[in-house]
Amino acid sequence: MIKVLIVDDSALVRNILVNVLDGDPEIEVVGTAEHPLEARQMIKDLQPDVLTLDIEMPEMDGLSFLEKIMALRPMPVVMISSLTQRGTAQSLRALELGVCDIVGKPNYDLQTNFTAMKQEIISKVKAASKARIRPPLKLAQTQARVEKTKSAVDLIVIGASTGGVVAIKEVLPLLPKNSPPVLIVQHMPEAYTAGFAERLDQACRMKVKQSEHKDLLETGTAYIGFGGAHLRVGRRATGGYELLHGDDGPISGHKPSVDALFSSVAEAVRGTVVGVIMTGMGRDGARGLLELRRAGHYTIGQSEDSCVVYGMPRVAMEVGAVEAELPLSRIATAIQARCWPS
Repeated sequence: MIKVLIVDDSALVRNILVNVLDGDPEIEVVGTAEHPLEARQMIKDLQPDVLTLDIEMPEMDGLSFLEKIMALRPMPVVMISSLTQRGTAQSLRALELGVCDIVGKPNYDLQTNFTAMKQEIISKVKAASKARIRPPLKLAQTQARVEKTKSAVDLIVIGASTGGVVAIKEVLPLLPKNSPPVLIVQHMPEAYTAGFAERLDQACRMKVKQSEHKDLLETGTAYIGFGGAHLRVGRRATGGYELLHGDDGPISGHKPSVDALFSSVAEAVRGTVVGVIMTGMGRDGARGLLELRRAGHYTIGQSEDSCVVYGMPRVAMEVGAVEAELPLSRIATAIQARCWPS
């Protein structure tokens, strides 16, 4: 049984979530708390496997409580809050602190809408229960650098899901500002991708932006795939490569899909590519990474011990798509070694 503690200042929301989660035979709601100060003792007493947490609450806001949890007793957390639907800075900060997933609280008719979201809530709680949660990473401070020679790699592509916000923030800031273009698909709602790109842009040497349809790939720029469309690469008639947004349905259960990006790169790009698959639930990206490897490109999978969820990298390993399996702390170094071999 997955033991869940619900923390929300609304009695109605607490009751609805109890009914939603207790309806699954693999989940047991072991307690509910009205505010973080009450939840603190209940966590010690009940030892829940997963915490559901609102952002706006009395006594102490959810983000402040989350920071304390992740520092003192890291555990899987699913945020359930109306603020998350607007793609706010609070939601992105929660993901950076290690929240496994986010559920947008309905703005009206809570009973009906929460019931309609039952499978989404249950699946996210179950996925969170499998996560390995660690204290937030402290990024190594390294001196800014510019490689003096042209990169031997033409393109870097990265795919991630659960835990990927933290993992990407560990890797991307360590790449030089003249790195080859970096394309990233991180599973997240479309309301968040622009904010995610902005936060990374402040932390990185490269320019980081949300992808736009027909963007021309440029050295020194990382593109975060827009959350509402598939991200693909196409060859331009006049030379070079451009980004293409696709409105087709979910691929491998996701939109944007890592498979869609990786497969398009394997087909379109004639230069040298490094493909990286990182922490995440499910199998998205494994097929596309295999296509990249079969096309002669270098592929990296994040190691099990450094993943929040060893799902996508595990499947990629099983199908033979991964050439090198590395811990998160070594991925940036490995990418640079391929770009600028000694």
